[in-house]
Order: sequence, then C-alpha cells, then structure tokens
Amino acid sequence: MSRDDDARIALARRLRELRDSHWPDLRVTQAQLRDAFGVSVPLISSWESTHAVKIPPLHRLDKYAAFFASRRSVANGAARVLTPADMTSDEREEHDRLYTELTRLRQAALKFQIAAENTESTRSPDAFLEGPWHFPAGEPITIICSQVPAEERAKIPYASPESGDYIELYKYSDLDSLFELWGHVRAANPHSPVTLRATEDLRSDDLTTHLVLLGGVDYNEVTASMLERIELPVRQVADWEGEKGPYFEVAKGEETHRHHPEYSAGRRLLRDVAFFYRGVNPDNVERTLTICNGMYARGVYGVVRALTDSRFRDRNAAYLRSRFGAAPSYGILTQVRVEGRVVVTPDWTLDKFRLHEWPEPTHGD
Repeated sequence: MSRDDDARIALARRLRELRDSHWPDLRVTQAQLRDAFGVSVPLISSWESTHAVKIPPLHRLDKYAAFFASRRSVANGAARVLTPADMTSDEREEHDRLYTELTRLRQAALKFQIAAENTESTRSPDAFLEGPWHFPAGEPITIICSQVPAEERAKIPYASPESGDYIELYKYSDLDSLFELWGHVRAANPHSPVTLRATEDLRSDDLTTHLVLLGGVDYNEVTASMLERIELPVRQVADWEGEKGPYFEVAKGEETHRHHPEYSAGRRLLRDVAFFYRGVNPDNVERTLTICNGMYARGVYGVVRALTDSRFRDRNAAYLRSRFGAAPSYGILTQVRVEGRVVVTPDWTLDKFRLHEWPEPTHGD
C-alpha cells in the first residue's frame, strides 16, 4: 500500500477506531452514532469504509469530536452529542483536540481524492482556478461577514431565535455580497472547507485560515481590528456626522487625500467607494487575508462583483496579475457606480474606476 493510499483511508480507520476502542471498556455501535447524529447506519458505515471511501463533511466530524470528548455521551443508556455549553472545560479541550486531528486527516484524504480525480468533469473552470478566489486545495477558508447590530436586528421580523420562522442569516448585514461570494468561493474551491461566521460565532481556529472579511469598520469588528494591525496607506473613516460624511483617506507622503461617496441632491447614493485588499494573514503567514469593504453595502457588493461577475472577473483578475504580480500584499480603492437599485460592476482596466492602488508603481513600470 502506498503512502497516498494510507492518507486516503486514514480518516476512515480513525473513525472506526474511535467507535471500537476510544473507551477501552466500551464499544460504541453504529446504531448509537445513528441515534446521536441523526443519520443512517449505512452512512456511518460508508465513512468507516476503506474500500469505497466517502469523506464526511466537517460538521459531522465536529459531532464525532463532541461525542467522543465525553463519556457522558453514552450515559444512562442513551446516545447523545453534548453541546459546548454542556461540556466541562476538560471535555471542551478534548473536543478541540479530536476535531483538530480529524480535520487534519480529512484534508489529507481530500488531497489524495483531488489528485485521483483527473477527468474534465471534476475540474473547476480555468476562470476559477486563475482568479484570486481560488485557494490551494483542501486548505480551509473562513468568510466573516459584517453583522447587524443587536438593536437593529431586534426590528427585523424572524431575526429572533424565539420565532418559529427564525432565519439566522438575518444577522448578517451584507447579504447581497455574502450570497454572491459564498457561491463563487465554493465553486472555485470544491475540495476545501468554506465556513461562514459572524463575529459573535468566531472560534480561535477561524482566524488562522484563509480569511475573507466582508463589510466595513462599522459593522465588522474583525475588519476594523485587521486594518489597525496591517500597515496600509488607506484608512476607512466613519465620519457619519461630518459635513461630507464618511470617507476613505489615502496617505501620500505628507499629504492625505479623501475619497467620499457621491450623492444626488436628494441624498440618493450615486457612487460608493470600496476597497479590495489581499495580503498575508497576520495570524498565520501560510494563509491569506482578503478584505472587501466599502462605505455602504453597495460598495461592498461592487468590489465583490469585480471578481465574481462573469463578464468582468477574468479581465479584473488579469489586471491584478499584471499590475501586482507576486506582490505579497496589494490593494485597490475603487469607485462603485450605483444606478437606482443596481450596482454596476467596476472595470479595473479603466482608470476612472481605480481611485488608488497600493503598492504604487515604481518608476519605469
């Protein structure tokens, strides 16, 4: 058996081992896991198979980790999965250890699976593989979306968990951008785990993945924190009470330039200002940090669409490659035109859309 074959089946063997011998005096049955997880016995059996390998999704591995983190999972003759709130500190620590181990085994199995799938039907389109939203196969990606403040969320129907029609997505404030980006990132990275988080749901491991931040400094605390930690000549200023309102400020030497959104006489938004940044994740230098923020939600949506819109993403991605090459970090401050309710995708090959670029071109470029 090759080393690759070992990687392919190691997760299946480990799941079987947990069930058979995690507790020396107790063997857990597939029927007990069925009752605890709410899935079928054949599905559990497929995850343990070393012949027809089926890789379980991350949320199922989370249940495995939670189940085997505590002997109380099988107390009183009933199998169940404890919630983090029900666990002791030692049990939560064991859950985190098991989840980290199982996730690592899953990534190794996925890498083998990707290498084995060598048909055109299983490949992503070249446009996805070459764009900024494609990451190395199997590496986790976390999208952290801006969050509606609690006082505003209280005004939204069905945003309360007490409602029978509760909709969890109502807590996110950039839903257009999130919906657009989520589908594109999943399509461009079919073998990588993609996780959605609000700041209130963050786990420590989320911040060391390929990190994608949606939304500005007002509603996304992580965006505000990251922008303070990385050295950029661009700063988002939420001056909502100022004469001209909020703006992006660009430092050039000893001078600063302000870029404000533009409005009609009736204060309808005509042009927003948004920022795209790609660099190294300061919490894990082997992963990336991407920020899409704007003064308004329309700007966030526009800068996301710049690299997802099928009519513009290829040329905008090509512009980024030709302009920044292998630069470890770069950013574009862009104008986003709003026509009524419609956001017009910016074309970065046109000078009028690019308000500022960083790093700036060197002499002779």
